[in-house]
Amino acid sequence: MLPHLKNHSYETQLFRERAKFAASFTIFLIILLALRVFTLQIIEHDTYQTLSDNNRLHTRSTPPTRGNIYDRNGVLLATNKTEFRLEIISVKGVDTVDTIERLKPIIQFSDDDVTRFFKERNRSRRIISVPLRFSLTHKEVARFEVNRHKFPGVSIQHRQIRHYPLYTLTSHLIGYVGRIDEKELKNINTLTYASTEHIGKTGVELYYEDILHGTPGVRQVETNVVGTTIRLMEETPPTSGDDIFITIDSSLQAIADKAMGDKRGALVALNPKNGEILALLSKPSFNANLFVNGISSKQYNELINSKYRPLFNRFLHGQYPPGSTVKPLMALAGLEGRQRKPEHSTECRGWYQLKGYKHKYRDWKRRGHGKTDLDKAIIESCDVYFYDLAHDMGIDYIEKYLAQFGFGKKTGVDISNENRGVLPSRNWKEINLEQPWYPGETLSVGIGQGFFTTTPLQLASSIATLANYGEGFRPQLLYAIQGAGGSNPQRNPPTSLTPIPIKDRANWDSVHEAMRKVVHSRRGTARKLGRKSKYTIAGKTGTAQVYTVKQGDRYDEESLPEHLKDHALFVAFAPKNDPEIAIAVIIENGGHGGSVAAPIAKQVMDRYLLKDQI
Repeated sequence: MLPHLKNHSYETQLFRERAKFAASFTIFLIILLALRVFTLQIIEHDTYQTLSDNNRLHTRSTPPTRGNIYDRNGVLLATNKTEFRLEIISVKGVDTVDTIERLKPIIQFSDDDVTRFFKERNRSRRIISVPLRFSLTHKEVARFEVNRHKFPGVSIQHRQIRHYPLYTLTSHLIGYVGRIDEKELKNINTLTYASTEHIGKTGVELYYEDILHGTPGVRQVETNVVGTTIRLMEETPPTSGDDIFITIDSSLQAIADKAMGDKRGALVALNPKNGEILALLSKPSFNANLFVNGISSKQYNELINSKYRPLFNRFLHGQYPPGSTVKPLMALAGLEGRQRKPEHSTECRGWYQLKGYKHKYRDWKRRGHGKTDLDKAIIESCDVYFYDLAHDMGIDYIEKYLAQFGFGKKTGVDISNENRGVLPSRNWKEINLEQPWYPGETLSVGIGQGFFTTTPLQLASSIATLANYGEGFRPQLLYAIQGAGGSNPQRNPPTSLTPIPIKDRANWDSVHEAMRKVVHSRRGTARKLGRKSKYTIAGKTGTAQVYTVKQGDRYDEESLPEHLKDHALFVAFAPKNDPEIAIAVIIENGGHGGSVAAPIAKQVMDRYLLKDQI
């Protein structure tokens, strides 16, 4: 067979054609690539540069420093301190659940911490660093840093956190901040609160949130692929919130707290000349610091389930019958309305009976007080005198006159969620109970019982107005505002209320003098208070009934469980002729105002009026 002969001419031609095709295709690709590069580098340079910067450069908000809160003397009541916290940022390819599991041997955290972490992370659409554990100790920080390389996206961050250095002493008054929740997130300005985790929840912290909060700053930073900041590009610093001074004297607050001890109740002390609140106490109290980063379920359940209700703000929300503490105002109403003269007497046999009715309204003194005029009625707290007076005045006049002292409406104090109490009337009963008003109910109101309730703050405010001859002021807590940088504090002026018309100043003098004798006469229900007192006190004791004694039965305090015993009350102002302080004390189930509530008030007044002598 003949061997196959190659056609060199044909093969050369084929090779050249293929080479031309390959060269042409290569040139085409080069031109195409050059066009693409030209498009990217020249035509679309700005667009892709922006996209690149967006992946590399990030604008982050910087939280402002919250303003401090001081008492009137500059004692720190609320401030900020640095804490270390463990934070996690989502990293592509890293299982967060696994990361948390592997962290357990290094950093302790609870199930509540984990639940809150995922809730907060899922709430945000942005890639953010979310805290898993707050308030790390230095040992915990050191332990994590040794193992840091094992946990991409996990870091220790230091943050400013709210701190209340007086702990339980001012919790109901100052309130607290807490982490912003879903409801608040819908209502706040997201720009104003960008990067802010906390907001005022109660008390002064809530009421003056706009002043304390400040304005966030802005930082432009360059980050790596896992979101860690490499360098700061540009920064606009935040503006700190303003500091505020409140009218409270923390040393007076501490005296009140010590005097009340373990008793349940409230104390309010005011300056009757301007409405400034000097002491404002509700007991028992709680540690406000527990709420800042979110209280644990165990701690919250202990507070909420306590029979002593430490979370209940008694001076603001507590509604108590004023009892006999309202008798001076009833007497004044009778004098000013000309239903009584100071010398008018009522025979007290230990009970009072309306004509045509069998029911007997008992006096606290079963044998009666005998012949009783206005002076004696206040000094000995005669119920029968005030039953008779209330019957003669009628509920319509009583409601109209006492409303001038602020009963049945909010005082306007600068703390949120104040209760208004109940100043009963025909209209009130018709609206709330859909029932007519009965004559016997007027008698109960005459001694501060029945439907009549007041907050401790209202009671103190009414006594301050009485002390000041009808010139009332809105109770206020804001003393001054100091801008960031320590500028001169701007004082908050007092707010005058509509003066109560005075028909005869002598009527007010008569009531004041009778209140003086409550403390400084041998028959007064608070006579022990006046012994060796270095100043003159005008006061009135009160016992507010909790348990209704059946007709014919005796009130036996010893046989009653604690929660059914009478409340003990005391109101006063001093010095009598030039009052500098007005005070109201309510002790829940305390019994007698003269022996329980009055000594507490005396300790506070001593501290305020004799501070240079004790």
